[in-house]
Amino acid sequence: MENEALKEAFTTLHEKITEEVNPDSAIDKMFAKKIISPEDNKDIWKVPDAKRRCRQLLALLHCSSHPETFIHFREALRNDYPRIVAEVNEQCTLRPARQLQSQPTQSAESKSLVRKYP
Repeated sequence: MENEALKEAFTTLHEKITEEVNPDSAIDKMFAKKIISPEDNKDIWKVPDAKRRCRQLLALLHCSSHPETFIHFREALRNDYPRIVAEVNEQCTLRPARQLQSQPTQSAESKSLVRKYP
């Protein structure tokens, strides 16, 4: 799955993730992958509450320019939070179907307005 689809899925599940995930091991993994900087890593550990650390981590991930940020984040959560990862994967598979449903179809009227060139 591509990073953008995962980013959308994590955004959709933001509230659930902040309620259920203790981000400590994920923070270490994101730092090891160089997705969060040493300064950000230092700052995030100053936050005493796990829920607030999780929010801060998610905010950092959304600001990251790393091309595989959310791919690595999903992997970081895989062992400890398999239900969250399953929901993220489900969101990613639902997203293309939702996009297809929301695309307007061309009516016969609008098709006749399109010029055809030889």
